[in-house]
Parts: sequence; C-alpha cells; structure tokens
Amino acid sequence: MAAAVAIATLLLTGPAPAQTIYRIVGADGRVTFSDKPPTVADNATVLGAGGRPMSPAAAVLPLELRQVAGKFPVTLYTSDGCSPCALGRELLSRRGIPFSERTVTTTEDSEALQRISGASSLPLLTIGSQQIKGFSDSEWTQFLDAAGYPKTSLLPAGYRAPPATPLVVLQKAAPAAKPDEAPAQPAPVETNQPPATTPANPAGIRF
Repeated sequence: MAAAVAIATLLLTGPAPAQTIYRIVGADGRVTFSDKPPTVADNATVLGAGGRPMSPAAAVLPLELRQVAGKFPVTLYTSDGCSPCALGRELLSRRGIPFSERTVTTTEDSEALQRISGASSLPLLTIGSQQIKGFSDSEWTQFLDAAGYPKTSLLPAGYRAPPATPLVVLQKAAPAAKPDEAPAQPAPVETNQPPATTPANPAGIRF
C-alpha cells in the first residue's frame, strides 16, 4: 500500500515532459540556447529538467530516455561485498536504466548516507526525489515504471555507464608551505679604518 501511494505521488508531482535544450557556446564566446542538436563543431552542453547540465553519458541517450532521465535521475548507493547492491545494479543494467553509482566505504560516506536517507542500510535507490531503501525487484520495477522508464533497454550500442564514485570525495590537503630559507646574511659593511701610521707618515694623514 505504501509503495502504491509513493508511486502515485511520484506520478502526480512529476513535472510536465521536458524538452531537451542545448546550451551552445560559439567560437566568439557567445552563448545561445536551442532545441535542435548542435553540430559536431559546436561546443554544447545538454540541459535537463530545471536547466541542470546533463552528464556526457546522458547526453548521448535517445530522446525518450534522455527526457525521463532528466526528470527522474536514478542514483544507486552501494558498498563492497553487498549482495543486494549487486542485484540492484544488475536489474538497472539489464533494463537499460542510465544511473549514477555512489559507493559508501568510509566513515565520511556513512555519515553522508545517514544525512541523505536517515539510515545506514544499503542499497539505497533514488529516482528523482523518491528514495527506496533495500532491494526489491518488484518494488524497484514499479517505481521505474511509474517514472516512465522504458521496460526494455533503449541504450545505444557502445553506451558506457559512468564509473562509480565515492559518496564523499575527500579533498587532499594542500602541501604544507616549506619554511622560509634562512635570510641571507647581509654583506659586511666596510668601516673606515683609521689610517695606519708609518715611519714616513707618523701622523697617519691621508690625502
């Protein structure tokens, strides 16, 4: 029952079908927007729902699949040695669902997962703003159907899914600045020495 209500909510709250828009940067740096695919020479970014840039992998998808992926992007959260995670990944791949995978391996990842879902169980699947905790073939299929994903794969031949990435990307600390080298010793200041006295110049007079 809960799944049916969530699916209905997903359908009712989903935005209207989005048209694919291309952001094109010309050779002169001028930015234009078009609903027509750019030429190979154009520098273009595909924008999905809400004007969000889409990944290069998503940009090569067929129009039908690109539109639903723009409205309801799919993200799979996994960890090593998680059998249900592997089953979920297999289901998405078999059905031809373009998805991003985030791995949970560190303490920072676990804390971020807790903030996202309120739990630490895996796998976690998100379809748009909808979260599905744990793997269930039938439940995942229902939600993917409700979102409008094709029931059979429409992925183009040679499509490569983006590699899995850590949920939290740790930034390496900048190398510590090397201690300043010891300041150069100032050149000795030549001081005027009193003229030496000699038998020929007993007063030490200098001309």
